[in-house]
Amino acid sequence: MKLFFSTLALVSFTTFTFAQTASPNSENTNAPEIIFEKMTHDFGNVMQGDNTECVFKFKNTGKEPLIISNCAGSCGCTVPQCPKEPILPGKMGEIKVRYDNMRVGPISKSVMVVSNAKTANITLTISGNIAAKPIEQAFPVNNTSKEAPIAN
Repeated sequence: MKLFFSTLALVSFTTFTFAQTASPNSENTNAPEIIFEKMTHDFGNVMQGDNTECVFKFKNTGKEPLIISNCAGSCGCTVPQCPKEPILPGKMGEIKVRYDNMRVGPISKSVMVVSNAKTANITLTISGNIAAKPIEQAFPVNNTSKEAPIAN
């Protein structure tokens, strides 16, 4: 019986704790609102070492300044750069995201953006596939040597 009540208390506490994640501005009619031009970016098929940087543009459509308090990639290979200064009402901003282009394989990563907007937490996603660079391109051979080839 003790186990039952302990479990019930833990579940209730956890539910209450996670219920507190709503934005404090969700009911403020003047609160900033962050509207992105796009929320996903597909790099498509790219070669190892190619450009894997993209920009997510947004606008503050609210009546108060928008403050981005945190921007975090889902792993160390996804690095976002978010504005540090407030974005005034009606103004545009951008978040640059760089993916480690030396990693080969499919890309499916996210960037969590936390702000004081009505929608406090927004997730941006990047996708694509990085193909390995052919060995001759990765390590070019210097054929300008003036030495004679080694005879067997």
